[in-house]
Amino acid sequence: MSYNLLKGKKGIIFGALDENSIAWKTAERIHEEGGTFVLTNAPVAMRLGQIKQLAEKTGSEIIPADATSEEDLANLVSQSMEILGGKIDFVLHAIGMSINVRKGRSYTDEKYDFTTKGWDVSALSFHKVLQSLYKADAMNDWGSIVALTYMAAQRVFPDYNDMADNKAYLESVARSFGYFFGKEKNVRVNTISQSPTPTTAGQGVKGFDGFINYAEKMSPLGNATALECADYTVTLFSDLTKKVTMQNLFHDGGFSNTGVSKEVIEQFS
Repeated sequence: MSYNLLKGKKGIIFGALDENSIAWKTAERIHEEGGTFVLTNAPVAMRLGQIKQLAEKTGSEIIPADATSEEDLANLVSQSMEILGGKIDFVLHAIGMSINVRKGRSYTDEKYDFTTKGWDVSALSFHKVLQSLYKADAMNDWGSIVALTYMAAQRVFPDYNDMADNKAYLESVARSFGYFFGKEKNVRVNTISQSPTPTTAGQGVKGFDGFINYAEKMSPLGNATALECADYTVTLFSDLTKKVTMQNLFHDGGFSNTGVSKEVIEQFS
């Protein structure tokens, strides 16, 4: 069901890879709610994914950009404003990658070149995106910027590896830059801490299937799906949440505030 919550609003969506990705679902929901946007991803990710199908479905243009490159981001922001016909109302940062995870290296045996690259892609890129938008004065008043995170930033999930550190940094950037963006430009910056979700990236984490089943049994409302995360993101891009900023918002069916559930106790009784 559509409520026209984003009618007339324009934005940029980072990280739509395929129909399993949260960014992909969010793009579809924004389109349904009347919003228009530019899609962007790193050239290598675009070759692996199906972003062209999403662009055709939503009537959107694609601008390839490496989110770790200040030059690419500056070009992305200026081209997006040209294509969309003015300043931007919303931005979704849905980017994450750990080479240590991909290569099967444990947290106690990191290759630091891999760590640095993963941090740059997953976390520092958010600061670079925010700074590019800020310096270009690209955001409309009461605009909204959202990045996706995970609760491993607060609690230990051993197989999440160095991505936990990346997410902690990402959340800190949202708070720190959120202050300046709010104070000086009336723009809000938040992170959504989502349930474990079977995206292409998420399924690359060791033991993912077991953990997603555990989280389902722990969460009073069950795990939040990618589509439900897209719905939540739409509310944060809408004018209904104009005073919500610098927050890490848990969207996890109650998992983050549950010590133990009856189902988990029964499993071990």
